[in-house]
Amino acid sequence: MAKKLSGDELMEVNRYKRGEEALSKIHGHIGESVMDALKAISPDFARMIIEFPYGDIYSRGVLSPKERQIATIASLVTLGNATTELKAHIQGALNVGCSRQEIVEVIIQMAVYAGFPAAVNAILVAKDVFVESEKKDH
Repeated sequence: MAKKLSGDELMEVNRYKRGEEALSKIHGHIGESVMDALKAISPDFARMIIEFPYGDIYSRGVLSPKERQIATIASLVTLGNATTELKAHIQGALNVGCSRQEIVEVIIQMAVYAGFPAAVNAILVAKDVFVESEKKDH
C-alpha cells in the first residue's frame, strides 16, 4: 500500500513538478540534460534549482516567461561572469518568444550599467547561441 503524503510532502512534490514544467517550457530537453548532469554530482543541488528558481519563482505568474527571461538576461549580463547561464537563458528567451533583436537590445541597454566589456562578451555569447540555433533549424 502506498504511503499517503502529508500536506508538506505534497506541497514539495507540487513545487518540484511546477519546477520541472517551468524548466521544460523555458529550456526544453537541454534543461533536463543540465539537471541530469548536476544530479550526478549533487542531487540536492539539482533539486534545489528545480524547486526554488523554477518551482517557486518562474512559476509565479505576474511576469510572463518572456519578461522573466529578459530580466534574467539583463542580470546575467551585469554579472559579467556567468557565460554558461547567459547562454542557457538566451536560448531560453528564444524558446519563450523573444526575438534576437529584443535580446540584443537588452544587452545593449546593459552596457550603460555593466560597462562595454560585459556587453561585448554578452553580444558574443548571443551570437554563438544564434548560430547554434540556425544550425538546429536547418
